[in-house]
Amino acid sequence: MMNIMIVGVGGQGSLLASRILGQLFISRGLDVKLSEVHGMSQRGGSVVTYIRAGERVDSPMVEDGKADLVISFEALEALRYAHCLKKGGTLVYSTQEIMPMPVITGAAAYPADIPGELAKFDIETVGFDALAAAEEAGSAKACNVALLGAASKIIGGDAAEWEGIIRSTVPAKFTDVNLQAFALGREM
Repeated sequence: MMNIMIVGVGGQGSLLASRILGQLFISRGLDVKLSEVHGMSQRGGSVVTYIRAGERVDSPMVEDGKADLVISFEALEALRYAHCLKKGGTLVYSTQEIMPMPVITGAAAYPADIPGELAKFDIETVGFDALAAAEEAGSAKACNVALLGAASKIIGGDAAEWEGIIRSTVPAKFTDVNLQAFALGREM
């Protein structure tokens, strides 16, 4: 059983990323369940997607402390959901910082040392500037697929398998940018 969570804020492409993962696992002959939980997603609020794949999956929900992998599109979201990983699980996250409304209004402060806070958990972390990788590929909107590129090393499978799924899932006019973002993320 593979338990994955994708976390971010509205508009970052977590739903496309979850569809790519779902198609990948289906192509491997696995039973897959997806569940999307939206906060104020259209207003920049948290979005969480659960993906479970295995021989038989009864529920799409991933319990706290049971995730094998968390893919976070933003640094604070990585810290917010790190507790969901099992001991030894892996967190792949973008070091990009998106200020939530309480920080913007001055009601809260953005954590100063997220990598230091993440080091307190018994997990593996892979943090990189996925936004910069996506921009290098040609579009900031490909940040989600750059993160999948990095996560592909944990999930497994060769680049050709992943590229085939991306080609069949991403609209044709965005395929080349997303394939480049995936390759840059996979190098991380």
